[in-house]
Amino acid sequence: MMIGFLRGTVAYLFTDDCLLDVQGVGYRVSVSGMTRAKLRQGEPALLFTYLSVREDALQLYGFATQEEYDVFLHLIGVSGIGPRVALGILSSTTLSSLCSAIANQQATVLTKLPGIGKKSAERLILELKDKLAFSPSEEDDVSFRETSAVAEGVVPEAAAALESLGYASSEIAPVLKQLGKCETTEEAIRLALKKLGHAR
Repeated sequence: MMIGFLRGTVAYLFTDDCLLDVQGVGYRVSVSGMTRAKLRQGEPALLFTYLSVREDALQLYGFATQEEYDVFLHLIGVSGIGPRVALGILSSTTLSSLCSAIANQQATVLTKLPGIGKKSAERLILELKDKLAFSPSEEDDVSFRETSAVAEGVVPEAAAALESLGYASSEIAPVLKQLGKCETTEEAIRLALKKLGHAR
């Protein structure tokens, strides 16, 4: 089961997670401090989600932006970095600071992050230094050197999300073809909904 995102109302906010009311069902979603700061109790929110499956538990992790979600996926792809450690990292620094430390191979900076020792810092640098890029002029302006791979995933993810909202594939396909380049799934969904709204 893959849950790409959840859209609903923030019912409750806790220190490390939130309860998102999606049509009367409350999803408990673990969030970073970065995402939590963007959520407001009683207000609508869209969270890109990752479902962690273990023998003893299913845990949802949610992110306010596609960029933070993508960095999270890169982090948990590194040997020894689990979802909880990755979330702790994202709660302790900005995306650009993290990517800067990795790109500049600053192991001593990385070891100051929770759950990261010397060996973990070295693995982060070794495995991610050629994957993450950053812009020092924008706090969270993070891009990925494998941008083509990210772009390829936008259309199917957006199509699945729109189908879950009740739109037929025959309606969705022509609209997505008209979108041109979209950097994130959220952007593609937003633009497609505008076009679909005018079409109906």
